[in-house]
Amino acid sequence: MTAASHGVERGRQRLRRLLQAAFFLLFVFAPVFDIFRYDLNLDHFILFGHAWTLGLDPLLAGEGSATEAVFNIILRGFLPLLAVLLIFAWTSWKYGRLYCGWLCPHFSVVETINNLMRRASGKLSIWDKKKSIHQSDGATIEVNPAYWALVILAVAGFALLWAVVLLTYLLPPAEIYSNLVTLSLTRNQLLFIAVATLLLTIEFTFARHLFCRFGCAVGVFQSLVWMANKQAMVVSFDRLNASQCRDCHNACDEVCPMRLKPRSIKRSMFTCTECGQCLRACEETQSTRSLPSILSWQDGQSALQESNR
Repeated sequence: MTAASHGVERGRQRLRRLLQAAFFLLFVFAPVFDIFRYDLNLDHFILFGHAWTLGLDPLLAGEGSATEAVFNIILRGFLPLLAVLLIFAWTSWKYGRLYCGWLCPHFSVVETINNLMRRASGKLSIWDKKKSIHQSDGATIEVNPAYWALVILAVAGFALLWAVVLLTYLLPPAEIYSNLVTLSLTRNQLLFIAVATLLLTIEFTFARHLFCRFGCAVGVFQSLVWMANKQAMVVSFDRLNASQCRDCHNACDEVCPMRLKPRSIKRSMFTCTECGQCLRACEETQSTRSLPSILSWQDGQSALQESNR
């Protein structure tokens, strides 16, 4: 096996990280540049700097007909929503939780906190029973309790950032950031940020994996659609060469940010985010023995072995 062939999944991980970072920045700055937000003061959406309404104002003012109103609702409301839903459903049907693993700003926070917590305790979650201290090359991570300070800082920082950003999706961002800098937030603004920060701090600390698995409607929708397609893209385990796992430290299990068992059948991987970290770990572990990875992406007829077991 060549070095180039062994670096495929590593390259994909670099691309995934870049996409995650770009989408996180989009999540933060979309309201600032009026790319997308809902303004409570104006009582309508703003899309790319323009008001996005259902076009009912003429009817409410007595200047338009009911037919025009129905047409506007279909054209401006129903059809765009249907188009987004169909594209999202098709992507989920083919690739599962691709959005979660490659774009979702919440999942990038989950992974960041996971990595810091692993450095602090040897575990990706405080609920893990076993430590995950092995790297793909077999070396062990040196656990340092000093990293708990970074864990706390990251949890609190991300929670506050999310609370502020979520508020800018509802109120003019210039007003929120200006009030924040000058310490002149209104009572309701301060209450929203305080409560949201507290709830997000609890979630990021104790329940971030549970939220991704069962609390996120977007994630659950993707999983349900994905499970209905037996030929969708899935992580496949080469069971004929399972004996090669005997000398491994369960690298694929240890790196999974959702705390799944990548060598399981599809039903046991219901909440897989298609992040591919298990494939990277297997690829790097096997490369030390000049062997091909025994985990791979499969779809079509090749995916049936994982779906029908």
